[in-house]
Formats: sequence, C-alpha cells, structure tokens
Amino acid sequence: MTGSADTGGPVHDARGPEPMRPAPMRPAEVLEQALFEVKKVVVGQDRMVERMVVSLLARGHCLLEGVPGVAKSLAVETLATVVGGSSVRLQFTPDLVPSDIVGTRIYRPSQEAFDVELGPVFANLVLVDEINRAPAKVQSALLEVMAERQVSIGGTTYLLPEPFLVLATQNPIESEGVYPLPEAQRDRFLMRVEVGHPGMADEMEIVRRMAVSAPTVGEVLSLEQLVALQGAVDDVFVHHAVGEYAVRLVMATREPERWDLGELAPLLAHGASPRGSLGLVRAAKALATLRGRRYVLPVDVADLAVDVLAHRLVLTYEALADEVPATRIAGTVLDKVAPPQIAPSQHFAAGRSAQDTRQHEVRPAPHRDGQRVPDVLEGGSRRVGEGAA
Repeated sequence: MTGSADTGGPVHDARGPEPMRPAPMRPAEVLEQALFEVKKVVVGQDRMVERMVVSLLARGHCLLEGVPGVAKSLAVETLATVVGGSSVRLQFTPDLVPSDIVGTRIYRPSQEAFDVELGPVFANLVLVDEINRAPAKVQSALLEVMAERQVSIGGTTYLLPEPFLVLATQNPIESEGVYPLPEAQRDRFLMRVEVGHPGMADEMEIVRRMAVSAPTVGEVLSLEQLVALQGAVDDVFVHHAVGEYAVRLVMATREPERWDLGELAPLLAHGASPRGSLGLVRAAKALATLRGRRYVLPVDVADLAVDVLAHRLVLTYEALADEVPATRIAGTVLDKVAPPQIAPSQHFAAGRSAQDTRQHEVRPAPHRDGQRVPDVLEGGSRRVGEGAA
C-alpha cells in the first residue's frame, strides 16, 4: 500500500509484493551439478570426468588415452551435452586429409568464383576420436587449430568460436595403422589422462543402469555461464610459493641431478617445456575452483602434476627399451620435490575469500642445500608474476 501523488490517499498495488529472486549459485555449486549430470551416464571414471572439466575451465585441450570400451568417447559426448553450445565428433582415419577437418575453397560455377566451406572444427567442443589414426599432415593441420584457435584458408584467417576445446582420444595398445603424435602436438594438450578399467562394483552399476533404458542428461551450463566460470578461474589467487613449487617440478625434469634425481638423468632426453609450468598453474586454479576455493593449495598442484607433465617428457632410447612409462618418471619427481610448508593458520574453511587467504602465511620449501628461496616473502601476498613489494 502506497500513497497517491494526487490525493494523498492509499493506493493498493494489485501486483502484490515483488517475488524474491533466488541467490546466484556459487561456481562450485554449478560445477557440482554439471559433474552430477555427467556421472549419470559415465560410471566409475570420476577422475577422468574431473580432469575433463578442469581442462574446460582452464581453456586447455585434453587427451584421453585408454583401452577400448572405457567410456572415453561417451564421456566427451556427455560433457558436450551438459555444457551446451555446439559440438562435433571427428573420427580420424588414415585416409583423412586436412581439408576434411578445417575446410576448403569450393568453386561455384553459378557465381564464377570460389567460396569457402568451413570445416567441422568450427564448434565449441570438438571430439577427435582415435587421433593417432590420422596421418601427419592432418595432425599438423589440427596443430594450428589447437594452438592459435584459428584456421587459414586461401590466405584468409577464420577465428574459431569461444569457448573452444579439443578433447581427443587414442588407443595405446594398437601399433598397426597408427601415427604416434609428435612431441610438438603432445605439448599442445594441457593434460593427458590415462583411463583404466572400472572396478567390479562400478561395472556392476554399469550393468544395472544399462539393463533398462539408458540414462540421459540435459544441459546444465550455458555458454555464457561457462565463459563466466572461466573468468572466475582467472581470478583465483596463487601464492608465489605455490607457483614456485610448480616451477620446481618442471625444472626437476630438465635438471634431475640438481634435485637429487640422478637416477632419472639416463631416462630423460628432454624435460617439460615452459608450457608445463603455465599449464600446471592454470589447471591448479581450475581444480581449486571446482573444489570450492578461491585460492590454490600445493595439493592442487600435486594432484595434477603427473597428468600435466608426463606427456611432455621426451624419454631416451634406454627408457623406451626398458619400457619405463613417463608417468612413473613424473611420479618420482613429484615424490622428491618437496611442496611448500603451509602454516597451520591457513587450514581454515574453504568458504573464505581470496582476500582472507592472502593474510595467511605460506612458507617456501627449502632447497636441497638448505637455502631458502630468496625472493619469497614469508606471509607475503604476491601473486605469481608480481614483483617484490
């Protein structure tokens, strides 16, 4: 009831009170709904699903490697449905040519001119199934798509839609009719996830769910929400000591003797590139967001280190002859390089903001010779890349 401007008498508002609007959901709650929706269909592969969402939030491409029948393609297709936007599936074969995926120029007789027909890679989520079956020239064409997020046809550059993500799968047990990915292309993937068989309990659940009508999923995230979540990941706080921990892990793959890892020197021809450091920090920020935090902890870096670094390592002939997997080498590095020592005062509820996080103390781990890292201030609040105060 309000007063009238003419008579001063009461005026009844027939519209009633304004309805209460629901509070906006936090990023972790939205992502939890998306994970729940994917897990309706994909059973027993929680780690794979989590890594795929991390790659999506971190704007990085993901390579899924595993034996046939472990729901690699199904997980990617389900994630594309949950996220919304456009998606496409490309089945790579040995007779594929670059124009089949990026597009080509077509002559139109009616117009007496050439027209550009864009390829199927112009989608938000691109599933590349069995990427190692395509020849080198197709993989090279895909390299520009993944790295530059653009396609050049006939001297003209066409930008890909945003967001854009390549989720590729490959089968490691076949050696005939396949073309192993070169080091340059493997380095373009943010992470490589090894997918194994589900356990007995999970496989029983798969049989139970598929015994009736197969479960279906719906769209949970819009493209606008996904872009907003990616922006939220960019704002996640990374303490200088945590960023330095990620760099030390990468440096240990390049100079193993310096980090008391002399047994790895005969096995490593080349360590991880600087993309490893950048990708590890970016993925850790995405994982922290998924876990409901606005700051990165050393455990976030450690949980992703093997997936982000292993495929970037170039092994020697000795390592290949002895069948030493790159994941084992990356795991050894992770065990040897000490994480930063977090003060007990930092173990507080995950709901605290990043502003509160900066007030807590993060101590860097000492080097092997006992000398503390000189440019890390105890209790400091510098982000990665910022200069000393």
